[in-house]
Amino acid sequence: MLLPDRNTVERLLRHYRVQEQCVLDGSCDLTVRRRFEDTAYTLCVLMGVRSTPEALRAAERYVAPRASL
Repeated sequence: MLLPDRNTVERLLRHYRVQEQCVLDGSCDLTVRRRFEDTAYTLCVLMGVRSTPEALRAAERYVAPRASL
């Protein structure tokens, strides 16, 4: 199975969180809202899941630091 680039997933998560806060604050316009939805969709595709909450959980696990043995 092909895995997404870890840096890309980290970047998308950061963008998602910033855009999410703007949407929740109600201080964004339609363009920002669409960008937010596009970012969520891209995370879903990269993580191979159908819902945004699943994509966020999968992405957070994917970029989490690995414990060394």
